[in-house]
Order: sequence, then structure tokens, then C-alpha cells
Amino acid sequence: MRLFCAFASLCLLLWVTVSVAQTPQPKRINRAIELLEQGQPIYYTGSHSGTAGTFEQGKQDAQTFADYISYDMEAAPYDIAGLAAYMQGLVAGGPTRTGHRTPAVIVNVPVRGTDEASVRANAWMFEQVLATGVHGILLVHADTPGAVRALVEAVRYPNREQGVGQEGLKEGTRGAHGAAMAAKIWGVSQEEYRQKADPWPLNPNGELLLGVKIEDKVALANVEETLKVPGIGFGEGGPGDMSLSLGVKSGDPRLLAAEARIFSAAKLHKLAWIGITSDHTTDDIKAGYRIGSGEKSADIGRKFTNRAMPY
Repeated sequence: MRLFCAFASLCLLLWVTVSVAQTPQPKRINRAIELLEQGQPIYYTGSHSGTAGTFEQGKQDAQTFADYISYDMEAAPYDIAGLAAYMQGLVAGGPTRTGHRTPAVIVNVPVRGTDEASVRANAWMFEQVLATGVHGILLVHADTPGAVRALVEAVRYPNREQGVGQEGLKEGTRGAHGAAMAAKIWGVSQEEYRQKADPWPLNPNGELLLGVKIEDKVALANVEETLKVPGIGFGEGGPGDMSLSLGVKSGDPRLLAAEARIFSAAKLHKLAWIGITSDHTTDDIKAGYRIGSGEKSADIGRKFTNRAMPY
């Protein structure tokens, strides 16, 4: 009997040891940044698809196939309580298949980047969104460099120094009080949260991913200067709104030229750009796009770039 118990204990110990060894060990809080650092394209779900801001929806989405969730509050309602519940649901439904506490969540905030003054006047929205524990923000209609600088400054704490003085970037203006809830979502102390909640790649240790949408003719005219602003990590072109702004239809040479100009500027500044499609996944990756949407693109792209399991 004693021999049997000893054998059973040894088997249990071996099972626990193997299980621990096989458990993924994330290197970062933000899975999207972790992959981009490795040179891997990333894939998202959500955005303009009615992402539900509920605790139960968060629990369900915790096991998403995607590397990050695009959470829309530009066309959908600005609902901070719903976003907070959703983030708490992600924690309850986690960890993810890759061992992260939650999938990365990037929010399309309804603030439009039409000019610097508008962004500064609405910076309270960025603070409220970040306080829920999300991992990034996408600024829509990023028309001017000043508007983008205002975004970067609004999400940073004043004691972060990287990039201050470059391209006119000033010190951060974010207040300390929103760290309490966000730190719980990230599973870190408030002090550690304040250290990590900074834009990557401007801060190599930052866990926030900031993006811009270049989607009208004003933004197009300024794109080369706008994408110089330190603190931006990704972006997209927004061809639907761009076609309206230019007064053309899909496929028009002027729209194609605009998209080419935007992507050229993005590559110059080494930004991860959205543009991987399900129909041309491998060609899009070869062209230099680093972000796509949908499970089909993810399946094809991960195999093409030899993404390590688990996906």
C-alpha cells in the first residue's frame, strides 16, 4: 500500500512538473507588442462589429483566436461602464491560450484628431478609457502632427522621459488616480502599472500600443509629418472615409495613390500597418503589412511566418 501511495505521489509530482513546464510564459503584458517585437504580424478581431460591453461577453472573448481585440467606441456608444465590465470579464475568462492574463484590447476612441486643440480638450476620454485597463488607443481622423502629439502626451505620466523634446513632444499629462483599476486588470501593482503604461516602441518597456487612422485628405496632406511623432506604433488608412473625402469610388487611381503614399510613410517610420487581407495574406505580408483581421488571415499568416505555438 505504501509503495502504491509513493508511486501515485511521484506520478502526481511528474504531472504537475510537466504541466508547469508546458504552461506558456508570456514575456509581456501586451501580446500584440510581444509579437511585433519578434517580427511577427498580428491579427485582430472586432471593430465596427458591435463588440458588446458586458462582463459575459468579456469572458467569452478571453479565448479569442486574435492577438488583440479592436474595441469600437467611435461609431458605437461611448460607454465606460460597459468597457470596464468587459475588461473584468476578460480577466475572469482568462488566462488566454498563450498564458496572458487577457488579450490585448485597443480602443477606437470617439475623439477625432482634427487638430491639437480638439484632442487636448477631449483628453479626459483617453484617461477614462485607460483606467479600465485597456492596452492601447487608436486615434481616428489623425489629421495633424499636433493632434497626434496631444494624444501621446495625454496617455503618458509626467515622469516618463523617452522622446520628450523630439518632434515637439512635451511631457505627459496623465493623472495618477486611474491606475488603481487598470493595475488590477493587468495583475500588477499600481507602481508597476505606472511604469509599464507607456507607449511602445518609444519606451521599449512600454505596454501601450497607440495607433492613428489616416482617413481623409487633410490627414493625407500631413501624413509624412504626422507619422514622425514619437509614440505611435501602428495605424491604418481608412479607405472608406478616404474615398468620401476625395470624392471618388473604390478602385479609383487617386484613392490607390493615396493608399500607396500612406503606406510608404508608414514603412519609412517602421510602423506596423493594417493591410493584411484574407484573399492575399502572404502577398500582403511580403509587401510589409504587419496587421490583419479575421481568423482566415490569422491561420494563413501564422503558418507562413512560422509563428510558434500556441497561437
